[in-house]
Amino acid sequence: MAIADRSGLPIAVRIESASPHEVKLVDQTIDARFIEATPDKLIGDKAYDSNQLDDHLVLKYAIVMIAPNHVNRRKTEDGRFLRRYKRRWKIERLFAWLQNFRRLVVRYEYHDANFLGFLHLGCIVILLRHL
Repeated sequence: MAIADRSGLPIAVRIESASPHEVKLVDQTIDARFIEATPDKLIGDKAYDSNQLDDHLVLKYAIVMIAPNHVNRRKTEDGRFLRRYKRRWKIERLFAWLQNFRRLVVRYEYHDANFLGFLHLGCIVILLRHL
């Protein structure tokens, strides 16, 4: 999981197995950020449309979660925040930049700590390229 800023540069990355749902990993990813400041808004896909997650992020971090509503769910917002959802391509661009590193595309490392180290190294290279 990753969090990017408005330019698509990495703020936080975290690795986890594929079994837990992404909503349960948001807290740990925010705590694993590279900078001290928390973002004001998070943009996610429909998987992040949850009242419990929205309330938790507002109470603990003062973060507004922007996610489109599920098809079978009643609308909880009027659509003003969803205009920002168009910027979700920036996190996809971060993942595309990380795919340029062959060690991250094909996971050669057996241990999680080694893979996380290479992931952090890839984020450092991305950040240094954009200085």
